[in-house]
Amino acid sequence: MKTYDVVALGELLIDFAPKSVNDAGYPILAANPGGAPGNFLAALNRYGCKTAMIGKVGDDLFGRLLIQTLQNAGIETKGVLMDENQFTTLAFVSLDASGNRDFSFARKPGADTCLTPDEIDESLIADAKVFHFGTLSLTNEPAASATRKAIELAKAHGLLISLDPNLRKPLWKNEADAKAAIEWSLKQADIVKISDEEIEFLWGLTPEEGGKKLLNEYGVSLAYITLGPKGCYAVTASHHITVNSPSGIQVIDTTGAGDIFGGSAMSQFLQYKKSPSDLTEEELTRIVRFACTAASLSTQKHGGITSVPTLTEIKEKSV
Repeated sequence: MKTYDVVALGELLIDFAPKSVNDAGYPILAANPGGAPGNFLAALNRYGCKTAMIGKVGDDLFGRLLIQTLQNAGIETKGVLMDENQFTTLAFVSLDASGNRDFSFARKPGADTCLTPDEIDESLIADAKVFHFGTLSLTNEPAASATRKAIELAKAHGLLISLDPNLRKPLWKNEADAKAAIEWSLKQADIVKISDEEIEFLWGLTPEEGGKKLLNEYGVSLAYITLGPKGCYAVTASHHITVNSPSGIQVIDTTGAGDIFGGSAMSQFLQYKKSPSDLTEEELTRIVRFACTAASLSTQKHGGITSVPTLTEIKEKSV
């Protein structure tokens, strides 16, 4: 019997989001816990799953806060190491009038990029059903090698592989490197959560064309292609559906919404105890509707981990 539903590897960081502006025109920032894999796991835990995190933070105030935040969310943190030589990575978020965000990073190198292959806790991977990763851990060594090793271990132990590319162009030396890493990652994955903007970046295709390409050329079994405020297009070998996001959402901050979509969708998928290709159209629709609602509600609060809505809030919005 597996202890964990999902184990994730990747970045943990602090998102600094603007709250107001001082007299000189400089933003007054609020610190929020973040990092896509952490947001993803927080949603899973919120909806009844057991998860564990593998990564590295600095041995500093923010690193300790992040570990405590994960623990408060119910996420196992014994795979999260502290590095006394590097600072915890910081992300500075700017928001436009619609709540859409742009990032700049203090990550030179940043503790999350310093995870080494021999620091991977294989026992966590062996004791899980699903391994999840993104591509931010592939931008720099040694974390890139650690990520590749973790994927090898996950495959050796028979785990489903889940991916959210989570493209952040400023963290790559160039766009060609980003595309190559995402292409490689897609070929490793069974379940992919990817945005329409990332599909456009990679191939210049529509979501429907991109979904077909993911299944036919990359071996993906289930693809969720998020459409921003419009919802999600999802596809398996047997079914393809589009689900609209709920109406009446007052967006404040979209940070973490995609991660929360992914974790929410995974929490519902695991309830069926099926392979992705065996989902019925009704089951797929239910999964995506739940995830769209969770992600949409999360945009009404600041931050990622701290903005995951409760099951009650989702049910109330779904009525």
